[in-house]
Amino acid sequence: MKTMDVDVAVIGAGTGGLGARRTAEKHGASTVMIESGPYGTTCARVGCMPSKLLIAAADAAHHVREAGQFGVRAELTGIDGPAVLGRVQRERDRFVGFVKEAVHDIDDTKRLRGRATFLDHTTIQVDDHTIVHAKAVVIATGSAPWLPPPLRGLGDRVITNEHVFDLADLPKSVAVVGVGVIGLELGQALHRLGVDVELFGHNEQIGPVSDPAILKEVRAVFGAEMTVRLSSPVTTAEVVDGGVKLSWDGGERVFEYVLAATGRRPNLDLGALSVPMQTIQRIPVPVYDQRTMQIADTNLFLAGDVTVDRALLHEASDEGRIAGANAARYAQGSAVRAHARRTALGVVFTDPQIATVGQAWRDLEGTDFKVGTIDYSDQGRARVMGVNQGRVNIYGCPRGRLLGAEMFGPAVEHTAHLLAWAIQAGMTVSDALRMPFYHPVVEEGIRSALRDLAHALKLADAEEVRCIDCGPGA
Repeated sequence: MKTMDVDVAVIGAGTGGLGARRTAEKHGASTVMIESGPYGTTCARVGCMPSKLLIAAADAAHHVREAGQFGVRAELTGIDGPAVLGRVQRERDRFVGFVKEAVHDIDDTKRLRGRATFLDHTTIQVDDHTIVHAKAVVIATGSAPWLPPPLRGLGDRVITNEHVFDLADLPKSVAVVGVGVIGLELGQALHRLGVDVELFGHNEQIGPVSDPAILKEVRAVFGAEMTVRLSSPVTTAEVVDGGVKLSWDGGERVFEYVLAATGRRPNLDLGALSVPMQTIQRIPVPVYDQRTMQIADTNLFLAGDVTVDRALLHEASDEGRIAGANAARYAQGSAVRAHARRTALGVVFTDPQIATVGQAWRDLEGTDFKVGTIDYSDQGRARVMGVNQGRVNIYGCPRGRLLGAEMFGPAVEHTAHLLAWAIQAGMTVSDALRMPFYHPVVEEGIRSALRDLAHALKLADAEEVRCIDCGPGA
């Protein structure tokens, strides 16, 4: 068995791992990257990109169906399932190819294939071929779909986001178990592509929403479009002729497939290592500092979905850079450094879209904060485009500072960015209201919510135009 000595070992070649390796080397550290699975990030292979490709096809079908409201007579004559999934697969493979190229550009001597097993804090065995001695280790091993007990043992009749994009054709019927981000996005997309879909949730929660007013709106809108069974946990599931028979309190039905969107769990095996643990979202995770990505005071650092907390590509990229830089510092005998994190931002690409920015309702409940709201049913540009559904609540503190928002409405993937930038820039409600808003655009809805928040905070003249002593031509 061969041996290697490096400053930093990076376990995992996803977004977090690639960023950690690159950053560690920029800081002068020698590295090796270890990967046991397929190259290509979760986002490119089974997450962000293929799901958005499927959603794009569903949006095209939906726009044809909805054209009549504008006096446009269009007819959807059919959906070619193999063609839909063929494009998803081709474009996905193209995105994955870019990632593979980046990995293969790394020198062969700095890459190892195989499963990493910790022998101690500084010693890692890779399969039965290599022992790696590392002064610091970045664990960027990602996450994997989790199946609840009733859905285990169903063979190829239960699929996850890691299988659905490889189907040869669209199924006739699908039970989507789980109404989080993955369940909502894929469930609605399949429904709009003509698949008979029912969604099952184990409680009244739907998506990442915690604000009661927004949650009520989300339930109503999705419930009007398709069958959504909240507080209907699946009790039994068995393979039968034609698919899977699901049972729940009050009913049973046979579906061709079950799509398990029941969450993901970190791929974390520390072997014989003992580190302090905590629970995040009911999942055990090592105690680590989000500003340094260091596990307690050890030589171990986390990055990416393995942390559970912010399972998003841009966060994994940031965490990889933070972990890589600090792992290099640790290996070189220097103190690790804390890094400022970006304002939290998450988007669900349903229609209407859902977004959370900064502090959510659950973070602020019980504190002294105020809410500004906009109901999109009568918002000008939203009505023009026939997408006038949803509601946005923006939160502010008594001193007028913007805190966060929960959003459900048209184009909130864009308006959420405006709010995230405003919050990260330290803007007050008055500052934001002095920014330009064109007419007619959906961004005006955000201005309406900010005005409502200014009123709730009793901010006088919050939108007053500031005077200057001189200007153009003076």
